[in-house]
Amino acid sequence: MEKKVVIRKGEGRYLKKGGLWLYDNEIAELYGDIADGDIIEVDDFDGYFMGMGFINRNSKIMIRMLTRRNRIDNIDNLIYERVRDAWEHRKKVVDISSCRIIFAEADHLPGIVIDKFEDILVVESLALGIDRLKDKIINCVKEILASDGICVRGVFERSESNIRRLEGMKPFKGFIGPKFDNEIEIVENGVKYIVDVMDGQKTGFFLDQKYNRLAAGKLCKDAKVLDCFTHTGSFALNCVKYGAKSVLGLDISQLAIDTAKRNAVLNGFEDRVIFNCVDVFEELPRLIEQGEKYDVVILDPPAFTKSRDSIKNAVKGYKEINLRGMKLLKDRGYLCTCTCSHFMDGALFLETVHKAADNAHKRLRLVEARAQSPDHPIVLGMDESSYLKFLIFQVYDEK
Repeated sequence: MEKKVVIRKGEGRYLKKGGLWLYDNEIAELYGDIADGDIIEVDDFDGYFMGMGFINRNSKIMIRMLTRRNRIDNIDNLIYERVRDAWEHRKKVVDISSCRIIFAEADHLPGIVIDKFEDILVVESLALGIDRLKDKIINCVKEILASDGICVRGVFERSESNIRRLEGMKPFKGFIGPKFDNEIEIVENGVKYIVDVMDGQKTGFFLDQKYNRLAAGKLCKDAKVLDCFTHTGSFALNCVKYGAKSVLGLDISQLAIDTAKRNAVLNGFEDRVIFNCVDVFEELPRLIEQGEKYDVVILDPPAFTKSRDSIKNAVKGYKEINLRGMKLLKDRGYLCTCTCSHFMDGALFLETVHKAADNAHKRLRLVEARAQSPDHPIVLGMDESSYLKFLIFQVYDEK
């Protein structure tokens, strides 16, 4: 008997509006000898063929779609085509020296992310079905890059998220194949960075802010800049490259600050940037009390919400941090602010910053509204893929 699932009548709304997931409570029946991780047919309640996807009954996301209204004749060919198409897209839209090659569902390979840092690949695999195809996908990436003269030197896996436990898998971190020095030197926007693929955040570096860093840097000619949540100094160093007089970078992680300082030396920027290991939420009130004022303030905080249930508290957090950032700006200074949570939609984030401005007695002029870089494409109908909102405002004192 053919392996398939049938959607309950009236369910599958997320899938039908463009999403790529089916939840366990949306499934009416299963047919055939099904094992978790298998690729199976998905039919609507009336027998209409919806496509094919991975099944995992351990997960609330029971089906992750691989195709919509198409059957899979040869999985090896499908993977090769998906990887090839993903790479061809990157070659058109971003600097490919370091970029995200595979962005999970947005590249029609659900549950897997592959980042390229020069000649090193970093893999994050979060779903059972795709995990079983991980080696095939990596080999396709190597083959396709080799056809463009790029020889992959090594692969490291950072599949550490608890999402794997929800999929019935253990978290994993380690080399795939031969070991190599886990610190990689990359160049982005003309700035050099040390990327630690073993112990750095996520896959080692936040590639999604690539062109947002460039946009912020261009505001900084002769400016005094405050870079909050600087991590390894990526925004701060772009500001120096574009002519900032001085930059203060703040982060609570000593490891991140130590790397930021190394990055400053690597670029010869150490005379114009200071990195301090502090709690940003405690430091901003101190800077306000001291009467500090900046031409540009950058706010790149971690996600304040990772679920719909905590949006109310997240709004309070974003409002407070933006209010403090505005109080530290000179009249007509620039605020670069962002959220990396898909639960905080663009309209709500804009409204939250506007309310912060009211409370700070400031007026705002929206200069630019940006998102993640185009190697992190967005699937319409799948809100999870549209997570990064980056706004640039000019901030005026009330007259």
